[in-house]
Amino acid sequence: MILTITMNPSIDISYPLEAFKLDTVNRVKNVCKTAGGKGLNVTRILKQLNTEVVASGLIGGTLGEEIKKDLDRNGIAHDFLPISGETRNCIAILHDGQQTEILESGPKVSAQEAEAFLKHFEKLAAQAEIISISGSLPEGLPVDFYRQMMQVHHEKPVVLDCSGEALAEVLKGDVKPSLIKPNAEELAGLLGCSISTNVDDLKNTLSDAMFSGIEWIVVSLGSAGAFAKHHDKFYRVTIPKIAVVNPVGSGDATVAGLTAAIAEAWSAEAILKQGNVLGMLNAQEATTGQVELANYQALFDQIQVEEV
Repeated sequence: MILTITMNPSIDISYPLEAFKLDTVNRVKNVCKTAGGKGLNVTRILKQLNTEVVASGLIGGTLGEEIKKDLDRNGIAHDFLPISGETRNCIAILHDGQQTEILESGPKVSAQEAEAFLKHFEKLAAQAEIISISGSLPEGLPVDFYRQMMQVHHEKPVVLDCSGEALAEVLKGDVKPSLIKPNAEELAGLLGCSISTNVDDLKNTLSDAMFSGIEWIVVSLGSAGAFAKHHDKFYRVTIPKIAVVNPVGSGDATVAGLTAAIAEAWSAEAILKQGNVLGMLNAQEATTGQVELANYQALFDQIQVEEV
């Protein structure tokens, strides 16, 4: 079983507009509302791969109940810890070939709720084969909360997709995630310097002592593909050009593909290919966290993974 964690889930609302006009009314016909947050995007992709998956995290209020109903309708198992605060909305406005996001901060979590979740997580982690943790921490949780979670489970591999101080705190800990997936901007923030996407520069960057003990580092490079470090080997991933419909959640789809492939102990090349192909398939769909698996193999075969 794969356990996915979303500490700050949301109802994701997508507003597609031909043009976005400021200081006036914008009317939307085709509104899409889904259970969201990065970890739940990962969950939906894993479900489409016919993987046994259980979603967990924190939810509260009316919107929290709507998330559970959405997951139930899609046959996705879940075991969230209820909190007193109200789960948030997150809005994506798709306009003029661009994407403008309006993200609520979400509920404030109490110290008692934080402690209760660590116990809840420990119980669920004991049953999991691999754990995928994604997204931001809600207000009230300490910046080292993911680090605390890493200490709880000890032995299970963790795919961690977060950024900023939360990621920096995890990297300081004794228990390391199996995989992290930063982009170039997030790497620059961690190291406090600009990051070049030149192969030699990326190799030097990922060899920094900060990342010692992490089996996989996968750096997203957008349309340029990805760059990865696996133990002491480096890989450049080149992807074909595609028609992008909705890029929201593509990074989460990549995480789902990486997680599922690692759970199956695939080769390094196959792990990187599956992660990237699912990210592209998500970008080709209007609905976040949706892929058309009939197109999987054609894209998979076009991705090039080269050891450098």
